[in-house]
This record gives sequence, C-alpha cells and structure tokens, in this order.
Amino acid sequence: METKTITVLFIEDNPGDAMLIQRSLAGSSRIAYKVTHVVRLADGLKILASINFDVILLDLGLPDGPAGIKTFEKVHTFAPQIPIIVLTGYDDEEIALESVQKGAQDYIVKGQTAGNMLGRSIQYAIERRKLLAHIEHAAREIKELRGILPICAKCKKIRDDKGYWTQVEVYISVHSGTEFSHGICPECAEKLYPSLCKKDAKPE
Repeated sequence: METKTITVLFIEDNPGDAMLIQRSLAGSSRIAYKVTHVVRLADGLKILASINFDVILLDLGLPDGPAGIKTFEKVHTFAPQIPIIVLTGYDDEEIALESVQKGAQDYIVKGQTAGNMLGRSIQYAIERRKLLAHIEHAAREIKELRGILPICAKCKKIRDDKGYWTQVEVYISVHSGTEFSHGICPECAEKLYPSLCKKDAKPE
C-alpha cells in the first residue's frame, strides 16, 4: 500500500518541544510527514507566501509574535485555507480553546503527543477543513440563487449576469450543481394529450 504524505509547517521556537513533536511524527508507519520547521513567526509567514501546506502546527509563544491568541489570528488571517493546530503549554489551555472557537481545528498540550494522538489530530484537522470548504462552497452557490432574477413572462427563461437568456433548469444547474429529470405534470398532460387522459379517467 502506498504511503500517504502530509506536508506540515511547524512553527516552534523551543528546541526540546520541536524535537519531541518531530520524533512523534516520524514514528508513524502509515503516513510520511514532510515537516518544515521554523522558529520564528516571520519565517513561517514568509514560507506560507510561496508554499501551500496540508496543515500548520503553531506555537502561541513565539519570540517575534504577538501575545497568545493574536499569534493564531495573524497566521489564520494570512492562510485561512490551511488547517491550524495550536500547540500550548499546560497553563494556556483556555487560550488554546479560544483559538479553536476562532477557527483553529484543534489544540495539543505540549508533552501529550505520545502515540498516535498528534497524527490523529492532524488527519482529523485536514478532513474537517475539507468538509468546511465544501460547506462554504455550497453556501456560496446557494447564495447566488437568492435575490431578484430577471425571468421572461412568456417562455420563463432567466437572464444571466452577461445578458444571455437561458432555460430555468440550465441556470439552476450551473449555479447549484442540481441535476434534473423530466416528466409531465397532470395539468400539462391533459392539455397535450386530452384523448389519452380521457381514456385513463376513471368513471365517477
């Protein structure tokens, strides 16, 4: 079975914590973690400007970063599409929880990364971010169908933003991904095929 590779940007200034976490990731037999480790927030943001990662592991106590939650907010604003897992000390769990409420996918207390805990957290964070992106995309598509749509009073075609007139089902399919199956309602069937409808009618 082919080994899956996950790219990780690891922003942590403490050498001991950095060694323990990288050792924990290196112990996985099913997933290869390609880790880019930097010790300063500025270096992390510089790398993010040119490289896309699957996940970010972020220490909140960086020497060149703002205090606590502000560090997360800065990275999240810079790279909102990448899931972030916050690394925190035992005394900072309240701040870590606040970061989750503001968009972090998870938080890990340093010293509690033994076994598969960190690996599971990374995989769950990636999957949750994919699901969130899918929901956001669907919400944008639905939003496009709100408001006033110019529609022909006779043929019921809709005029799009470029001024072209298209069938209702075509317009809806393009903007929402909906697929249509076609049939004939009873009222239209009676108008189109009156003789057949009379034969099928049950006597009173």
